[in-house]
Amino acid sequence: MEQDVLVLPDEGNGVRVIACSGDFDQATLEPLRRACARAVADPAVRRIVLDVSRVTFVDSSMLDAMLHVQRSGRLVLAGPLPRLLAQVLEITLAGQLFTVAGSVEEARIL
Repeated sequence: MEQDVLVLPDEGNGVRVIACSGDFDQATLEPLRRACARAVADPAVRRIVLDVSRVTFVDSSMLDAMLHVQRSGRLVLAGPLPRLLAQVLEITLAGQLFTVAGSVEEARIL
């Protein structure tokens, strides 16, 4: 399974963007968990934007990681949400827990 996690350079406005692409499951999730943990621990970060628009597969471990970051109260998902992720959020009723923006640009200004 291919996956990529890219932390975009901060623009000095307290918004950290973490872009994800590919498949995310228990075996491939560690780079995303590390990037999110660093963002949560950084007091200068007031909003964490998780760009999930290019995610092709998720399982419950990805949902767990997103819920962990959500507990910080600073997470915004940037879409559009991929079909599979939208289904996972709908089936688990977890979708109502997340703020979802249509794009990274929209998420930056929420």
